[in-house]
Amino acid sequence: DLWRTVRVVQKVLKQKYKCEAFNVSVQDGAGAGQSVSHTHVHILPRYVGDLERNDDIYVALDEWAPRDEMVKRQPKLDVPEDSERRDRTMEEMEEEALIYQTLIGEQSD
Repeated sequence: DLWRTVRVVQKVLKQKYKCEAFNVSVQDGAGAGQSVSHTHVHILPRYVGDLERNDDIYVALDEWAPRDEMVKRQPKLDVPEDSERRDRTMEEMEEEALIYQTLIGEQSD
């Protein structure tokens, strides 16, 4: 099972790198940043305070490549500062949930 394997890898990485947390991600499709066309999971060890802003992880991922010639030049993702963000209202979340509930219901028809 893929997610059980992810948990095993997390335990090994935690033991090896003494990390406190992880970012676990799957990019599905080129628009999401998937660069190879097979299923794989990114498991990134994290530490409290390792980045000034937690969302800076996305910039670091965009800029990282195992070899210099593999570096991709992509437009930067515009992520607002935490002070500029606002929580969604309960109404907004209920509306969004209803949209997905309807779409999921259509899938089972």
